Amino acid sequence: MSNLWVMETQNLYQMEQNLSIDTLMVAKEELREDEATRNNALVQMRLWLKQNNKIIYSRSDDSFLLRFLRAKKFSLPLAQEALERYLLLRQTFGRQFGFYQFDTTCPRLEELLKLGYIFAVPKRDKNGRRIIITRPGVFNPSKWCNTEMTRMHAITYETLLEDQENQIRGFVHYTDAAGMCLQQLTLFTPREAIRIVKNGEQTIPMRHKEIYGVNVPLSLKFALDFGLSLISEKIRSRVKIFNSIKESHAYIDQSLLPKEYGGEMEMSKMIGKLIFNNTIILQSTFYLFKQMIDLWKQELLEKREQILKSEKMSVNEDMFSEGARQGRVSALTNQSHHHMVGSFRQLTVD
Repeated sequence: MSNLWVMETQNLYQMEQNLSIDTLMVAKEELREDEATRNNALVQMRLWLKQNNKIIYSRSDDSFLLRFLRAKKFSLPLAQEALERYLLLRQTFGRQFGFYQFDTTCPRLEELLKLGYIFAVPKRDKNGRRIIITRPGVFNPSKWCNTEMTRMHAITYETLLEDQENQIRGFVHYTDAAGMCLQQLTLFTPREAIRIVKNGEQTIPMRHKEIYGVNVPLSLKFALDFGLSLISEKIRSRVKIFNSIKESHAYIDQSLLPKEYGGEMEMSKMIGKLIFNNTIILQSTFYLFKQMIDLWKQELLEKREQILKSEKMSVNEDMFSEGARQGRVSALTNQSHHHMVGSFRQLTVD
């Protein structure tokens, strides 16, 4: 049986018809993507998948493969390495930290979704990018575990990456750290945090274009400094931390944000109180962004079946080192290069 799983997908001509001229121009200028490059790269990627005995079963539709090619600016070796690492870590390291069972109809995940722990705002910014809002302060570590936290992130990213415009345009991250506490830092050990962050940056095929943080408690500044030390200089240069939400409006279109952050879309009324970290916190700090979240939930449901089908993908774990299975960042470097086909381009990966 072939290790390629070809899902129903639009062909490349239809893809170009659906993407705007501006988006295709961004792909050309920033990713070196044109029709000839794309067609050749897809052929080479499928040939590599067929020849790679490490991979038992993988999606091979255009949209899925283009995630990795675009994230690596069409460098075949880098895209192949990222895809192989992605498949392995979903199956091994990811099992430990929630990178499976991406079903938002699960009652516990639904509750986190309603709280607005992480969601994408419905409109795109002036650069055509989706804005991902994260509110770690609503995540009660006494109620939820670390796998539920990482699963919510994975569901969000997987859903957004099914859209090819997002693959090309990239993402803006907006984190409101109000309400965060020291207890949340105990969800992961330092080693786990390092492996999650570094594997996430190198393996999840997302273009992180802007990263903003607001309301960071002074008591957690050491944790912020530690987190920034884990990411690459390229990504770190795109991070901006603000003392107030108002300060962030100089960099992000506030009309796109929830009303609580200066935007236009209405939120639900304040409801009761939350008991969190042995402290009563007024719900005014934790608005449920009902209108935005309802739209995001609808988007998640539209992609749900596609996302769940991706869990069929698998690799032959015995063909990887123990370090690779554990998620050590250096373990896969150069290991899969003997399987690679096609030419290598010298480039800066974005």
